[in-house]
Amino acid sequence: MSKKKFDFYPGLPTRDRPFTAVDIVCGVDEAGRGPLAGPVYAAAVILDPRRPIEGLRDSKKLTEARRDELAPIIREQALAWAIAECSHHEIDTLNILQATMLAMRRAVEQLATMPTIALIDGNRCPTLPEMVRAHAVVEGDDKVHAISAASILAKTARDAALRALHEAYPQYAFDQHKGYSTALHLERLRLHGPCPVHRRSFAPVRALLKPDLCEPDLFSAFESVPA
Repeated sequence: MSKKKFDFYPGLPTRDRPFTAVDIVCGVDEAGRGPLAGPVYAAAVILDPRRPIEGLRDSKKLTEARRDELAPIIREQALAWAIAECSHHEIDTLNILQATMLAMRRAVEQLATMPTIALIDGNRCPTLPEMVRAHAVVEGDDKVHAISAASILAKTARDAALRALHEAYPQYAFDQHKGYSTALHLERLRLHGPCPVHRRSFAPVRALLKPDLCEPDLFSAFESVPA
């Protein structure tokens, strides 16, 4: 009895796949668009069809422990992978959308093997090198295994970066909320004010820098945002 063929695109019907068998496909995803501090990360992954990885899915649907288990497997078994970032300074200069697109482009450009098509999680595509086609896949991190793998690499890399920032700025508890606008983070932000890695262009940070422009309920509106 023949072994069932592994499907690397479980949520993408064959008729909707914008590539052929001769294409080199990479998945691209980001982590850290929403937080108030730190860089935004992106990863690009080209999986090896001869070495499928079980358990790949949207990193947000995996526990931290499971992401940490899968990340080294992805790095070992993928044909190529790369992780890139845009700093908080670039985010404030470009805006978060453009910084995210730039981080994605950097990740693709850093791949040891250049793909012919990049499947991008979401509904927008970055500008990529001329030889690489870009195709957006809404909720792609649960539909395309290469995007799932990129999601995991970007998330674990960013979490590690925020744990490192916690060592430099322990008063903000970055190791717990990873920069997201949780009640704890907003409390520490009010208490200590912004630190050098906070994103000045984000409303709760900007309000503390210019308190006269702050809306009375600004912080309460952000306290409901999940980590």
